[in-house]
Amino acid sequence: MISFGARIEAAAARGGRLILACDYDASEPDPEGRALADVSSTGSHLCAVKINFHLLLRLGPAQVGRIAEAARRRGVQCIADVKLNDIGSTNAAAARALWGMGFDAVIANPIMGREALARLAAESRAAGKGVIALCHMSSPEARHAYELLVRQRSLHAPLYALFLEWAASAGADGVVLGATFPEVIRRHRKSAPGGPAVYSPGVGAQGGSAAEAVRAGADYVIAGRSVTGAADPAAEAASLARQCAESAAARG
Repeated sequence: MISFGARIEAAAARGGRLILACDYDASEPDPEGRALADVSSTGSHLCAVKINFHLLLRLGPAQVGRIAEAARRRGVQCIADVKLNDIGSTNAAAARALWGMGFDAVIANPIMGREALARLAAESRAAGKGVIALCHMSSPEARHAYELLVRQRSLHAPLYALFLEWAASAGADGVVLGATFPEVIRRHRKSAPGGPAVYSPGVGAQGGSAAEAVRAGADYVIAGRSVTGAADPAAEAASLARQCAESAAARG
């Protein structure tokens, strides 16, 4: 069974290191049709599409399945961005439901605890799926929570550093570190060069730079409104994918 990490890396080698966030607001009359059109037009420049909680709540399993299948036909992975965080049995049930819809990976919140995260990662890996741990968000107010200083045994560091440590020891396939905080990505890569893949949201509309995030150490960047709201989404996706490739090559 090919792991999620290997599948998304293969997709990135074919298309690019860009993940499209299909995070349409409530004014979108046909979110399924919009997602299918965006996947069709930008798919050759993507390694994955990401569907957020608020879109999942508007769509049924069959609709999500059609979007996931459209992505799969283009060799693109599908990530459920639900910040999963609960007791082990609830996490397992939620993950099974997401896999049944066609998702390849889920974004989970490490606040559930190291052991619960490790269990979720192990069960997902056994199913050929992936877990990406949310360690630092891209929104401006994220600094007030994720950079709180915590003490645990000998560790005295920001909360996100503890989450990063848990994600690595739990066997998570990746970690989320916002592109709007490149210094956090850089600090993490310097301290843990061989850790899980870094996924960086916040590119474009939130002010994050794809090129800067990759130079700092991100493996994949996530963009939504700057692509889906562009006059030519395919051209915008191609530009971001190219920026990622050039920055990765320069980083060496």
